[in-house]
Amino acid sequence: MEQKKPLRVIVTTRLFAPEVGAAAFRLKALVDGLVEQGADVKVITTKLPAGSPGLETSYELSRWPVLRDSGGYVRGYIQYLSFDIPAFFRLLATRADVVVSEPPPTTGIVVALSSLLRRRPYVYYAADIWSEAMSAMAVPGIVKSVMGAVEGFVLRRAATVLAVSEPVAGKVAKFRVPANLITVVGNGVDTTIFRPDGESTQARNPYFVYTGTMSEWQGAAIFIEALQAVREEFPTTEIRFFGQGTDEDHLKELAASLVPGAVHFGGVVSPAEAATWIRGAVGALVSIKPDQGYDFAKPTKIYAAAACGTPVVFAGQGDGAALVSENGLGVAARYTTDAVATAMRTLLSGPDTGGAQRVDWALENASLQASGRLAAREVLRTGGMTPSS
Repeated sequence: MEQKKPLRVIVTTRLFAPEVGAAAFRLKALVDGLVEQGADVKVITTKLPAGSPGLETSYELSRWPVLRDSGGYVRGYIQYLSFDIPAFFRLLATRADVVVSEPPPTTGIVVALSSLLRRRPYVYYAADIWSEAMSAMAVPGIVKSVMGAVEGFVLRRAATVLAVSEPVAGKVAKFRVPANLITVVGNGVDTTIFRPDGESTQARNPYFVYTGTMSEWQGAAIFIEALQAVREEFPTTEIRFFGQGTDEDHLKELAASLVPGAVHFGGVVSPAEAATWIRGAVGALVSIKPDQGYDFAKPTKIYAAAACGTPVVFAGQGDGAALVSENGLGVAARYTTDAVATAMRTLLSGPDTGGAQRVDWALENASLQASGRLAAREVLRTGGMTPSS
């Protein structure tokens, strides 16, 4: 009997391992799941910054030069388009049975149009809703309207939409995407890296840690403002920021003004290094600025902290706050300086006894490997292949 050829899958993304970021980790888990199921995978992505570590793979990585900002990141619409426009022609020239697209919607429209021309289905991996996030940014109304129209077109044209959570799935459905085309695959972190028994940073002073993106809609400034009040009772307490984002310069200026010398910015670090800082922290800081259209978000910072056994201080409302409070992952506080300062003092005041419970919860509910395998099965089904159990 003739052996069936493996399904050919193209994953199109501006960010992929070994670069650091939730999207890179999520898509690496997806690709690993696809390869595990016997798919023939090609990743169309960007050329790494100089000095980046290599990545040995069993699949094809097609990297293309891209414009990066002054910090070395593919961030901003000019930078996005410097990837998207060449990607359109690269997709047209590449055979595939199914294509996977990651946000932003500018990449989604490139995948949608090239898939239409090549008459093949595509899967849109909805980690978030960009037009919702833009409501928290100083962006002209016409740009928001156009982005919403583009995002809606991309979502409706997709053969399958993968959502990282039920709230994101609900946002996708508002774009008139049929429910049978939306699959919730979950989200999480690499629990082989984020675990309680690895190396832990031993700092001179007690500290809270913030890892990942620093954007306007996250509003991490609330923690710096709260630290000023916290240090009245716990004068040596510090905050360690690791990551990057559009709000970073503002955070640095605020820290220098309110608590000089008490807030440190370590830039982008590897997941393994981030885990050492999380394990040594009094608590991990996570925030979502309320009423900006993003209260449905469940940041991966929560999962990373839980997997290390470290409690979270969550500033905000909505699904992220509920995730923390309902599962014993730390303290959820209103997005006010007083409330956040009180939450930070709570963690500083007594021994933490809930680490083991948080780790167990993360292993059961926040494994990136498990969500990657589930996402891979949905991609295979979309391409016409029956995944193995």
